[in-house]
Amino acid sequence: MNGLLIDLGGTGAEPVAIVGVPTQNPTPPPGQGEEFGKASPIALVVILLLGLATFLLVRNMTKRIKRLPQSFDEPAERGHDTGGTDGTGASRD
Repeated sequence: MNGLLIDLGGTGAEPVAIVGVPTQNPTPPPGQGEEFGKASPIALVVILLLGLATFLLVRNMTKRIKRLPQSFDEPAERGHDTGGTDGTGASRD
């Protein structure tokens, strides 16, 4: 058990550093009162408006996505097959 304690050779009379701690509540600069920088009711209104706008955008996009077709590929039975041409009327052969 005595092997866990290590003697660093100190005498216990070493000098102690004194550190100054800044004050916790300094006086505010001129023009900035006690309430400066704190949230205001206007911030709550802005946050609520952003939330409402997000909700409306999501709802609108959901409706638009539901109206999209399952696939944008053209069905083969419509007869839109080009028949071997590249769209200019010339044959690809």
